[in-house]
Amino acid sequence: MDEKRKITRRQRYSILSLIPVYFMTIGVLIDPPWRILNGMLRIVTEPDFLITDYIKIGGIGAAFLNAGLLMLMSIWLCYYLGLSEDGHTITSSCLMFGFSLFGKNLINIWAILLGVFLYSYYHKTHMSRYIYIGLYGTSLSPIITQIMYTVDLPYTPRFLLSVSVGIIIGFILPPLATSVHYAHQGYSLYNVGFAAGIVATVVVSVFKSFGINTHSRLIWSYGHNRLLFGVLAILFLGMILVALIDGGDIVIDKYRKVLKTTGMGGTDFLKNEGGSLVMLNMGINGLFATAAVIMVGGELNGPTIGGIFTIVGFSATGKHLRNIVPVMFGVWLSSVSGFWSADSPAALLAFLFSTTLAPIAGAFGVIPGIIAGFLHAAVAMQIGSLYDGMNLYNNGFAGGIVAIFMVPVIQSIRDRRARARGGISL
Repeated sequence: MDEKRKITRRQRYSILSLIPVYFMTIGVLIDPPWRILNGMLRIVTEPDFLITDYIKIGGIGAAFLNAGLLMLMSIWLCYYLGLSEDGHTITSSCLMFGFSLFGKNLINIWAILLGVFLYSYYHKTHMSRYIYIGLYGTSLSPIITQIMYTVDLPYTPRFLLSVSVGIIIGFILPPLATSVHYAHQGYSLYNVGFAAGIVATVVVSVFKSFGINTHSRLIWSYGHNRLLFGVLAILFLGMILVALIDGGDIVIDKYRKVLKTTGMGGTDFLKNEGGSLVMLNMGINGLFATAAVIMVGGELNGPTIGGIFTIVGFSATGKHLRNIVPVMFGVWLSSVSGFWSADSPAALLAFLFSTTLAPIAGAFGVIPGIIAGFLHAAVAMQIGSLYDGMNLYNNGFAGGIVAIFMVPVIQSIRDRRARARGGISL
């Protein structure tokens, strides 16, 4: 963390591992072992397409254990592949934790990761080049569970079909994720989420052509706000405190500097500003997002904590208060306009995950950011019907579409103004 002293690569990964260890410890303290084991069994056997809250399915203890184990796996997989910890290590690991509270589990992620490995093997490159895409790409893991537990076939064909589909998905994600980045130009941070939305649309369309119908659902837990707010507040306040102690006045100056950045895709605050700054930014953004959910009357549960941890994870690679607040305000504004309630599950997820469009606010200002948030909410509410909840990164797909729609328009307006000032007629 502190640039004044040398911290080894292993120590950096160990510091990041404290996050899942914290939640796993909380989970073990909250629920007895027998309840956690039963909850874990339910989590890995339950269809998990959007929205399936693992806290409701298996309890807080099992949900935290599942998420903690998968985050640890992500962290140490990056470590053993030889990667130096960067901002994307933090982002991908935090996303794995967040979405393992409502969709990813210890069983359904491996086929997709195997497909990404086979892609790297086919192209004779090291898996470390594509591991982040692989970790993000597990957003399509509900497809694996859907085939395994709901398709009307004998067990062996179901198993082989689910694994084969997962491998194919993993194999096609790297080139697709690389290609779609050019479409939104880095103005949507959930690049793999946009690619995953395209894959999910194609896969679900094929399913339907063979008579395999899928339907989104809503499993949403209530009544845990006091407990979960305390758990999250302790973590995020601890991050802020440690960052301030470790970084002193320097980290505050760095934070002011970061607030002036656009947060475009490819940003790496850990590489540019160091660990103390990233920890401070993660703590501030996490605390703000948690409080925001409470302020709009929402519930803290698996999906909303997943949204909070998406903001926390991307605090290492682009998000900060100045570029997420306008977008979130735009989503809230769409809710108070009367089309949907701000505390409804879909609106809450759009409220948190809309921050994929933070670079629009960072690059173009507050008003475009608010408009982006407003449009994002409208698109996110409808776009999921294309793949019936099979893509956990629904807001990533919606955000990519909004970015592709908005950015050329904004740039053309700016360009015309620039040309007009220069006396050039378009």
